[in-house]
Amino acid sequence: MSAPATSQARGGAAHGLCAFARLLPAALIAAAVLTSPVRGQDGGRSIAEGGSGGGAPACSSCHGQQGEGQPDSGFPRLSGLDRGYLTHQLDSFASGGRKNEIMGPIASALTPEERSAVAAFYAGLSAAGAQTKPSSQSVSAGGQLARLGEWSNGVPPCISCHGPTGAGVGGVFPALAGQNATYIANQLNAWRNGERANDPMGLMAAVAKRLTERQIEEVAAFFETLTPTRPGATP
Repeated sequence: MSAPATSQARGGAAHGLCAFARLLPAALIAAAVLTSPVRGQDGGRSIAEGGSGGGAPACSSCHGQQGEGQPDSGFPRLSGLDRGYLTHQLDSFASGGRKNEIMGPIASALTPEERSAVAAFYAGLSAAGAQTKPSSQSVSAGGQLARLGEWSNGVPPCISCHGPTGAGVGGVFPALAGQNATYIANQLNAWRNGERANDPMGLMAAVAKRLTERQIEEVAAFFETLTPTRPGATP
């Protein structure tokens, strides 16, 4: 009686192994999908619209469905900004090089590949200008400072680094044209107060410390009114 029982046991084991073998390819495919890195604009769109598996919320909840930002709350426009610049900022948030109570934990929840994918997604979107209308007096004064600077106080023209149309220069100097004034002013104040320090060679900190509160508001208002264009594009 022992031989048939042993044969039956072996048959059951063999059947189980065959069933496992049939399921294995599907399991491996599922594992590959779950662990594969997020790449390119499509992966970035997924995170921007629905968050990441690592716990980062959807970027659109603060930055808008098209990356237009929220001027009233000071959340910046991301659409159309340089990919290298966006990647650098996300990496700085993740490493603690740029301090922010909201963005620090979010960027840390993204892998380097996911941060790059999100940057690629927003860089590929068309830039939309801000919708607010600052006073013409502030815009005029801010435009003069942006174009001519205030050399007597050691303040160079903003356009010498950010481009004549405010379109930015590569991944180092971001586009300011069409960015909401609240965000620009907040960042200038952060540099002036020593709360932000991830600018190249401390350039922005040195400039911001020489600006008055009124000048900060005026130059922010000026750049907000400009139409966003990509670097090198004809305005």
